[in-house]
Amino acid sequence: MTTVQDVINSCRSLWPEHTAEQWDRVGLSVGEPHAPVRKVALALDASLANCAAAQQLGAQMLLTHHPLLLQAVHSVAATDYKGRVITELIRSGMALYSAHTNADIVPDGVSDIIATRLGLQELQPLVPAEHDSSHGIGRRGRLADPLSLQEFVDRAAAIFPDTVSGLRVAGDPQQKVEHIALCGGAGDSLLSNELVLQSDVYLTSDLRHHPAQEFRENNPDIALVDVAHWAAESLWLEVAAQQLSAALPGVEFVVCDIKSDPWIFSAHKQGASK
Repeated sequence: MTTVQDVINSCRSLWPEHTAEQWDRVGLSVGEPHAPVRKVALALDASLANCAAAQQLGAQMLLTHHPLLLQAVHSVAATDYKGRVITELIRSGMALYSAHTNADIVPDGVSDIIATRLGLQELQPLVPAEHDSSHGIGRRGRLADPLSLQEFVDRAAAIFPDTVSGLRVAGDPQQKVEHIALCGGAGDSLLSNELVLQSDVYLTSDLRHHPAQEFRENNPDIALVDVAHWAAESLWLEVAAQQLSAALPGVEFVVCDIKSDPWIFSAHKQGASK
């Protein structure tokens, strides 16, 4: 009989918890380690919709990328979102586990998957991990053949699931690009990174107005590509499910099909350029 602890052990083998950033809160948040598991649902977020989807799938465990309890809470009463999620998980007997920055830094992690899907070669982390220089936050690589920025963005748009915001781009569509830096998830903290500044494009998520504007003023030849956070990181889920299925063939791993991107629709002035 496979247990929650068995799944945790496989997760720790793939994404060691001690390699997560110090501020991160990965691991088991809800559940009994010795409870039996036949099916595990994977999702980016521990949302109420994903909890309901996991229940409908008949899962005994929900594995998410984003930790539900990343920010401190002082109550788990079912009067707010996190309390309702925890209440529902306990009521249904479902365990909750998360692998976050420890799943970002590894080969075949979030940024590595994006880089591979984009066809990048000669990959290296933007911020190497102390324990292993092949691990780390973000990736930089080279395209096999230079592309125009427009061609590169079209390639990027094809690998990500569609969202309301699509891909937002700052740069000349005709400029040639070859060296690409990227960071899956929020990445404007790396705008001053040495490898980013040596690249033709920096692709990431959650770019804010002022940091992006200042970066472009100082580095007009480096294009910025902003991808929806959910879209960028969701590519990891299928790979994680495949890795865990290979490690635990007696357990079924299923990715929830809920889109947890918070933006529902957009509006543009009639005739305006999009």
